[in-house]
Amino acid sequence: MTQQESKNELPENYEELKKEANRSSSWRARYDAVEELGKHKHSKIIDVLTSRMTQDPVFKVQEAAYRQLKGFGEEVDKPKQTKFDIIKGTSKILLRIKKSLPADHSYEEFKEKFKKMRLDVYDAYEGEKGDDFDKWLENEWNSLLKK
Repeated sequence: MTQQESKNELPENYEELKKEANRSSSWRARYDAVEELGKHKHSKIIDVLTSRMTQDPVFKVQEAAYRQLKGFGEEVDKPKQTKFDIIKGTSKILLRIKKSLPADHSYEEFKEKFKKMRLDVYDAYEGEKGDDFDKWLENEWNSLLKK
């Protein structure tokens, strides 16, 4: 079997990779799955990658899916990075978490509760913000303290 023929088949672990590509609580798992899926050109994989490119909340995952699709020769438009909430209602989620804590809670307590209550949202922003995540979250927390 030539390399091109094997590239057009689904990998043995396709179902597992598809599940990882859609795992809401880990942008890293989605990213890794997109990278692995990109090694196999198949219509089912193109569907998964297209979904990640157009619907993933983390721009790094969108970009990886775009890169894989382009590598397959697909005609796709490059995703645009959002400048606003990557997940609708984030401010309300953060406010709800703040209100569930004692009035004198610390930033670390807020961050920990956010991670426990909404790992999907926490993870998406951590992936999107990268090294600026803590600074962003602390600014959000500080602005909530005024409300």
